[in-house]
Amino acid sequence: MSITVNLYYTGENGNAKKFAEEMEASGIAAAIRAEEGNLKYRYFQPLDDPETILLIDSWASQEALDVHHASPMMGQLAALRDKYDLHMNVERYTSDDSAPSSDDKFIRK
Repeated sequence: MSITVNLYYTGENGNAKKFAEEMEASGIAAAIRAEEGNLKYRYFQPLDDPETILLIDSWASQEALDVHHASPMMGQLAALRDKYDLHMNVERYTSDDSAPSSDDKFIRK
């Protein structure tokens, strides 16, 4: 069962976007993507909210997520979050691999 965490970073004056850009430019995001068990680590910006950045962060298991949370990168990430004075809203989801095949007719591949 995989775990996906949607993190909404919100700030002022474009700080959420600056945070995401620095995460990418510094190599922290790439290092997180390279961690064992990371399935996805991608930033997005909602069309209706230029002061928010959405991070979709997926892990193969709770154990992989726990190892990530204990890594030195979390300190670097927290320092950047403080630098840009960001606040967070978090949603957590677990995978449902039992979706019925009838859903396929609504998905264009």
